[in-house]
Amino acid sequence: MRAWSVGATGDPAQVLERAEVERPEPGKGEVLVRVRAAALNFPDALMIRGGYQERPPLPFTPGIELCGDVVAAGPGTQAVVGERVMGASVLPHGGLAEYAIAAADMLFPAPARFDDAQAAAFTVAYQTGWFALHRRAALRSGETLLVHAAAGGVGSAAVQLGKAAGARVVGVVGGAAKAAAARESGADAVVDRTLYPEQRAFAQALKDACGPGGADVVYDPVGGAAFAASTKAVAFEGRIVVVGFAGGEIAQAATNHALVKNYAVLGLHWGLYRSRAPELIRDAARDLAESVQSGALTPVVSRRLEFDQAAEGLTELAAGRSTGRLVVDVAG
Repeated sequence: MRAWSVGATGDPAQVLERAEVERPEPGKGEVLVRVRAAALNFPDALMIRGGYQERPPLPFTPGIELCGDVVAAGPGTQAVVGERVMGASVLPHGGLAEYAIAAADMLFPAPARFDDAQAAAFTVAYQTGWFALHRRAALRSGETLLVHAAAGGVGSAAVQLGKAAGARVVGVVGGAAKAAAARESGADAVVDRTLYPEQRAFAQALKDACGPGGADVVYDPVGGAAFAASTKAVAFEGRIVVVGFAGGEIAQAATNHALVKNYAVLGLHWGLYRSRAPELIRDAARDLAESVQSGALTPVVSRRLEFDQAAEGLTELAAGRSTGRLVVDVAG
């Protein structure tokens, strides 16, 4: 079968290779999925570079998220062969291939209202947002939510989830086009960080946009300067949820400042729930399915790529040039 393979870590454009590999076989609790589409995620690029906390053995096929059809089930599974599903793959047999392996309990029926690209782009971003906003930060209706990288994949999902929860959402973006994308996702106010190159002015812009009370919840997949500015804009008893470091700089939390201002810094690694508390992921999936059915949540797919464009898409994503989700059409 055709697949993208990583034989050595490095830049995606240099180390990703088209290859013919053996079709994998599902093990206990696993299913084999014929891939329709695979969404690209920042962790894909980090894993290819060898810089992610999870390091699959080489060689591996990237693509942590997919939509496809169940074609075979391993021992101990109750998967329905032929069902169209979405969810997370099990590396080293990721979604950038004709066939991928997935854990049966991490797959969910693909909603009929989603096409293959939208279904492929749903699970990781919306599960991450749900856990960050609801389980970790306990976002309440009427609160103010500040979302960094609000035009990106996880950011646009967080904006939609915040609006669905009844929050006022302030999005932070980098550029006019991304500002428009954040507004289309539902952001009530948008701060274009490129207009505030000086850190103090950026922090003040966040405070102004959030209002006198500040941000009750901050969703931060960026780190670095974004985190530092957020500590200036966070509300009394506010919660900053650290989701990632897409900006390339790991922020350092000043615990004395958190004490004086009475705010919390919370970490979220969604992937850890897959091994520690998978039942919570299923709970989140049920809650998310209701919001999908109501029309409140729809993945923003900005670009649909052909299979041969996977490396190009990962390079664009890692450089921060994309808005919404980039999805590879594997079956086409």
